[in-house]
Amino acid sequence: MKKKLSRAKTEELKQRKIAPLTTPSDLKAIGTRDIAGTMNLILADVFALYIKTKNFHWHMSGPHFRDYHLMLDEQADQLFVMTDLIAERIRKVGGNTLRSIGHISRLQRVLDNDTDFVEPLGMLAELFDDNRSMASKLREAHEVCDEYRDIATASLIETWIDETERRSWFLFEASRRGDSSGH
Repeated sequence: MKKKLSRAKTEELKQRKIAPLTTPSDLKAIGTRDIAGTMNLILADVFALYIKTKNFHWHMSGPHFRDYHLMLDEQADQLFVMTDLIAERIRKVGGNTLRSIGHISRLQRVLDNDTDFVEPLGMLAELFDDNRSMASKLREAHEVCDEYRDIATASLIETWIDETERRSWFLFEASRRGDSSGH
């Protein structure tokens, strides 16, 4: 005996065929769109900052090589962990996330550095600026989440702001090693 599907279930199945990756959410469609869009920008920036941090980690040189090399490796690991959490959060609220390196490059706001050689303190200064900018962009994303009452994403962002500020602090302090003036 074949069970007849309700109208609502039939409509749900039709919608699933049109948009098979849409995760049901209590957010309105505009909220999902805005949060996913904002968080995809953050995700692209985090990937770009991860690659830049690893680039500088791999190409570090000089008398403080070991300290800087290890610090940048730790920071890169922290950034990489963020990528999966951000992408999964985007999916949880019903959005789609980045699909390729090309997609990342179209959205990223963190500038690449393909220079053959960068002085160690130049690396630290550039990463400091990028992390400070990242903290600002995370605060902007938090505002979008607040607008739609997305407390879970906002809570994650608060942790990421703290981590980003810590990275900035370490980069700033490490870059002052040779500065006897305290500035």
